[in-house]
Amino acid sequence: MSDGGSLRVKRLGLTGYAPALEAMKFFTSTRDAETSDEIWLLEHLPVFTLGQAGNPAHLLQNPAGIPLMRIDRGGQITYHGPGQLVAYLLVDLPRRRVKVREFVHLMEEAVIATLAGYGLQGERKRGAPGVYIDGAKISALGLRVKKGCSYHGLSLNVNVDLTPFSWINPCGYEGLKCTRLADLGIHDDVNAVGSCLLAHFQRLLPPLAVMVVETA
Repeated sequence: MSDGGSLRVKRLGLTGYAPALEAMKFFTSTRDAETSDEIWLLEHLPVFTLGQAGNPAHLLQNPAGIPLMRIDRGGQITYHGPGQLVAYLLVDLPRRRVKVREFVHLMEEAVIATLAGYGLQGERKRGAPGVYIDGAKISALGLRVKKGCSYHGLSLNVNVDLTPFSWINPCGYEGLKCTRLADLGIHDDVNAVGSCLLAHFQRLLPPLAVMVVETA
């Protein structure tokens, strides 16, 4: 019996960006109608990523020599590092009858609901995907969709070092401030915040079947 309607969750811990990207691309290129959707929760080693049409001039300085990778998602430059929750969403959108724009809205809603659970008010900005608190960005979004299936996803700053964000124009916006949960009085770790986010994804995604939890 097929389990293609189930949702599998993988907690990958601290992972290099390049192998995670290759794994996402391989999963997406080899999946079929019987393949379960997956959500991967992880943290990355320090890296700047630049969307496929991104402008490298948004990297203003790089005194730490952090690697810069041009990748195949949309959007401009962002930073990933330890202490930042990353959720990769490997979802067959037509099977769940969700359009891309609706899916982006769902991703933002899951983050906003997670923040609300901590007593924080997250907000959207028109024309600037992501989630903000008092004008400072706490969550970045970036997707790629191939043959109706999504990969990449979102990041949420938990207790990540924010210094590298000051070396870039985050998401291409000059002077954009970034924030993190640790500076807003929230001291849960990445795993705990990931569990909260996951619960909201489960609630918001159009249901298909059961959830299967795995570890890498």
